[in-house]
Amino acid sequence: MADEKKDLLLKIRDLRIEGYSDEKWLEIVHGVDLTLHKGEVMGLIGESGAGKSTIGLAAMGFARDGCRISGGSIEFDGMELTTTSESDRRALRGSRIAYVAQSAAASFNPAHKIIDQHTEAPIHYRIRKRLEAQEDAMELYERLRLPNPQEIGFRYPHQVSGGQLQRAMTAMAMACRPDLIIFDEPTTALDVTTQIEVLAAIRDIVEQFNTAAIYITHDLAVVAQMADTIKVLLKGNEVEEADTETMLKSPKEDYTKSLWAVRSFKRPQKSRPGGDAVPVVSVENVDAAYGDTKVLSNVSFDVYAGMTVAVVGESGSGKSTTARCITGLLPPTSGKILMNGVDMPPSYKDRTKEELRKAQMIYQMADTALNPKVRICDIIGRPAQFYMGLRGAALKSRVDELLDLIELEPSKYYNRYPPELSGGQKQRIGIARALAADPTFIICDEVTSALDQLVAEGILKLLDRLQKELNLAYMFITHDLATVRSIADEVVVMKQGEVVEAGPKNEMFTPPHHPYTDLLLSSVPEMDPNWLTTVLEERGVDNIGEAATV
Repeated sequence: MADEKKDLLLKIRDLRIEGYSDEKWLEIVHGVDLTLHKGEVMGLIGESGAGKSTIGLAAMGFARDGCRISGGSIEFDGMELTTTSESDRRALRGSRIAYVAQSAAASFNPAHKIIDQHTEAPIHYRIRKRLEAQEDAMELYERLRLPNPQEIGFRYPHQVSGGQLQRAMTAMAMACRPDLIIFDEPTTALDVTTQIEVLAAIRDIVEQFNTAAIYITHDLAVVAQMADTIKVLLKGNEVEEADTETMLKSPKEDYTKSLWAVRSFKRPQKSRPGGDAVPVVSVENVDAAYGDTKVLSNVSFDVYAGMTVAVVGESGSGKSTTARCITGLLPPTSGKILMNGVDMPPSYKDRTKEELRKAQMIYQMADTALNPKVRICDIIGRPAQFYMGLRGAALKSRVDELLDLIELEPSKYYNRYPPELSGGQKQRIGIARALAADPTFIICDEVTSALDQLVAEGILKLLDRLQKELNLAYMFITHDLATVRSIADEVVVMKQGEVVEAGPKNEMFTPPHHPYTDLLLSSVPEMDPNWLTTVLEERGVDNIGEAATV
């Protein structure tokens, strides 16, 4: 991070933004100020719905659909963005101001190759010709430690993992070497080992090119590694602002102190039932492939009723692919899936409605998992209607009950659409949709990755309560080891499509570890601004940018 403040780049004063709801405009950002100099990084933190992303977009002179900038000043490098023409604002976006969205899967065009989307801006703004832009893209892919950097850009977005796609979008934002980059939760989808490399590469780019950045996150340990100053937000209001070291050591406001508190929820570890208990789900010696590429090899584990098995590993390790095999979305090439001791047909197409009902999935990317044109009541109500046969008043009552369970007031959210919700609220809707089928087994695929610490803890408590009440079995896919410590009973560690270690949680977190498990544990960010630099030094990285090659 730059030690000295450089030239003033962005000055926001008394920013006010309104959102349209229930046929009227309501203020959602209430007079926020923000000052950013060249080479400086500001962290915006706060719980879901605090206004972080809305303010980040406003720094580009942009308001998403259903919102409008209603007051205040946004001055970028001497240009007042609230009064300048839309064409002038468009000319800044992508060239001098870039944006890295939270959900890469929802941001890329699925019909175009990654590298074609990467090179669009530098070609459009005549910064580079096509071949030169492609070569630069490959260099950035290598810096961000994407596999096969010379080739990966020629794939389509759906042909790479979520973590790889997030890194590709970070590279795309850097294509024009902008003056300001807005990072909106850029490492949310990444495992801890990949996150270190991406954070190091982002930090290196910011320093090397004197780029200013607004870093939006709910991960306090991550923002501690990236930001010079931190601004805390709550419900569209500024709570406090200070340099990172001061904010971490001595926050003034009670709300900030609550964000800094270590996650307190940790339920007792359960043991497998004795006797002749049959697992709700058994994965037995499963192999799987995408085309000719083998992606799973001899994967086995059991999940019992009332218990949670956490599956951890880096991006591309096979966690979500295993889930696809269990649900029948990807038929295994060998091995089998059993539910309550009964061998399931490999493909979901051959399973009965009752077999399908028992296993439900909550997806990682709520943005892509929820149809933006369908009302919340219909998203939640459809599985209750399809599996349970509910209609009319009974269906509405069930939807209201599920909204209450996920702590969203039915009268406010029943008729809303997904784009009107925050990322955390969308993920809650995904949880309610899974519960609507009344399943016995739920696959939770990174269900808390889009949530701030306070909301995530509430969701974990909710899932724990539901598990106790309904005797649910959970498979918890996550790269957040704090979540594993909070909720898991057993842990399965995967790498390159294989199970490298498995066992009860307490044993897995007690040394000696498998070398790969040890790497995962040592890669969890800490609330120390020097943590990233220390880890890189311990791993033999002298220059931050070299993290991409380690």
